[in-house]
Amino acid sequence: VNLRALTSWVGIARIFAVVLSCLTFSLVASTGSFGGPYGTWCMFTWCFCFIVTLLVLLLELLELYPMLPLSWDDFTSAFSMLAALMVFTSSVVFPSTFISSPCSSNYCARQAVATTASCLCFLAYAVEVGLTRAKPGDISSFLSTVPGLLKVFEAYVACLIFSLLDEYNKESGLMWCVAVYSICFIFTLLIIIFTIGRCLAYIPCPLDKMLVGYNLLALLMYITATVLWPLYSFRGKNRPNSCGRNCSWDKHLGITFLTIFNLIAYLVDLVYSSRMVFI
Repeated sequence: VNLRALTSWVGIARIFAVVLSCLTFSLVASTGSFGGPYGTWCMFTWCFCFIVTLLVLLLELLELYPMLPLSWDDFTSAFSMLAALMVFTSSVVFPSTFISSPCSSNYCARQAVATTASCLCFLAYAVEVGLTRAKPGDISSFLSTVPGLLKVFEAYVACLIFSLLDEYNKESGLMWCVAVYSICFIFTLLIIIFTIGRCLAYIPCPLDKMLVGYNLLALLMYITATVLWPLYSFRGKNRPNSCGRNCSWDKHLGITFLTIFNLIAYLVDLVYSSRMVFI
């Protein structure tokens, strides 16, 4: 039994994440108000993060993780980054969707406490990401470096873009943008999977230079998407007066901002990757 898995700063952050995620989904479940796609997503996020973090703690406590055919440090780094992003999204989506003003009833109070616990859970995962991030010059675990963490961020933002896609098959420019999102997502996801599965050594080319070339190509593709998506989405179109929660205009606006976020992420990724390779 490895008690350091529970007493180290990383272990304490994981314990907080387990407790807070359990508290969050328990309070939301007690209200019975989590229907629809947004509520289902939030409940899935909290339950998924609770189960996987608890499993990580048990595997490290019993020292069983070396038996797994994967890079444990890469897996835990990628998961903590993914969990932080997922919980942060749920912490924003849940109160904006389910909490109404004024909030004075016991029912609403439980939702407010659940939102607070979700925000604290995000902070716990963010602390874990900071504690496990590789120090400058340390590349033993790729997904714990800044480029590795950015890979997780880029893939997650692409998933958010896919969830908002609506009415894009009528314009060739929008179809090109969807192709950009899909191609970059697939390659980024393969890099993450190959890294965790220890398969990168089988690639018959210099991996570091290949990643720099991919980041440059992805950046150029996202530049075109950043220009074409708003151009074809809003050309001659004003926001409808009756634009509700599932309004296509709002979804296209959200995709525009997410595209800019991923463009910045690929730019930073390219800069850090180039420094790691050439400097």
